[in-house]
Amino acid sequence: MPRRPFADLLALGRPALGTWTQVPAPELIDMLGAEGLDYTVVDLEHGAFDLRDAENLFRACDAAGLVPLCRVPDAGWIGRVLDAGAAAVVMPGVATPGQAAAAVAAARFAPDGTRGACPCVRAGAHFIRDWPAHVAAEASKGVIALVETAEGLENVEAICATPGLLALMAGPFDLSVSLGLAGDYRHPRVETAMGRMAAAACAVGLPLIAPVFDPDPAEARRQHDAWTARGAALFTVATDKILFSSAVRRYAAALR
Repeated sequence: MPRRPFADLLALGRPALGTWTQVPAPELIDMLGAEGLDYTVVDLEHGAFDLRDAENLFRACDAAGLVPLCRVPDAGWIGRVLDAGAAAVVMPGVATPGQAAAAVAAARFAPDGTRGACPCVRAGAHFIRDWPAHVAAEASKGVIALVETAEGLENVEAICATPGLLALMAGPFDLSVSLGLAGDYRHPRVETAMGRMAAAACAVGLPLIAPVFDPDPAEARRQHDAWTARGAALFTVATDKILFSSAVRRYAAALR
């Protein structure tokens, strides 16, 4: 199946919708594609699975027509998941422009970066016969900076100005914890911080990926509209676990 690049999400003519994949089940990927989502973020930071599972989830994304993004545990995983077929990498906890620049370099081959080179990887059909063509194809991949700490917030303008970033992703839940607000991602301080992050991205023309956590449709619409007003172009809605558990809760409540 053809592999869709991250750029496809910016060329839809409408906001892109995705979610987080934390359950290593290709069948769930099938359903996300069948229900019209555009991408998912395979979560190697918090998902209880390994690179072999992630590679199979990338295959499922290709088959379902989804753009496969991947959140990594640390920068050492960037080249590995790109080799396995991720279209872009979500780098968590980016707190300084130096960290952002190092992550961008880890996604690029020498002489422009530090990504390791191997001709036998899935991204190159397991045997790359034309290395320059492979390098050109992989150039469309890269890093999305996930800013989710108090330090990252203070440096967000400089982070967004880092050459080579694909997008900025806002992380309100982790930020609330970092600010001592115990997961209250709707707190006014977090809302103000989200506005600052959005303004920083928009100021340099960096695409903004916004989270929509709440499974309640009315609250999800409110969050979506608030992020739209801030200039978001992509929306990561809930997670596979949130979607499943909220559906179970609705059915259980209706039938008890």
